[in-house]
Amino acid sequence: MSEPAVPPQASRLAGLDPGRSKCGLVLADAGLGTILAAAILPPAESLALLRQWQQQAGLVTVVLGNGTGSRSWPPQLARLGLQSETVEEAGTTLAARRRYWQLAGSGGWRRLLPEGLRLPPRDIDDVVAQLLVERHLGQPLSRRGPGVLRELADQAHLSARENAT
Repeated sequence: MSEPAVPPQASRLAGLDPGRSKCGLVLADAGLGTILAAAILPPAESLALLRQWQQQAGLVTVVLGNGTGSRSWPPQLARLGLQSETVEEAGTTLAARRRYWQLAGSGGWRRLLPEGLRLPPRDIDDVVAQLLVERHLGQPLSRRGPGVLRELADQAHLSARENAT
């Protein structure tokens, strides 16, 4: 008798780079070795997105960075029935900068700049969240480009206002 197949959702986990005003999030499929979704949102909206991923994608575990604003997250995640795994966050900002350019490509004039001077054109909290998951798994994850599912609500409102005028 063969063993039942593991449902795809069993290998899904989220990465969370917590902050006071914004959080980076990714939804990863460890079995496929890929990032399925990424977002940068305020903390309350981040919690709502994690709840959505839990309900729609079968999310069970959240890999949480131990940096700014992380202490309040384990109890919140536990109330949702989510397990939390804490990962060392030291050095992730610089590593995320490098990873961003790997994802986006550093074409054009930026490739002439020394690596330390290449600043991404957007927040990279979601890339930090990806690095946290990779540290937890001990393997890199693939991702289709540097884009995010959603960015901060303020940026979305600004874009909507610009398009309306």
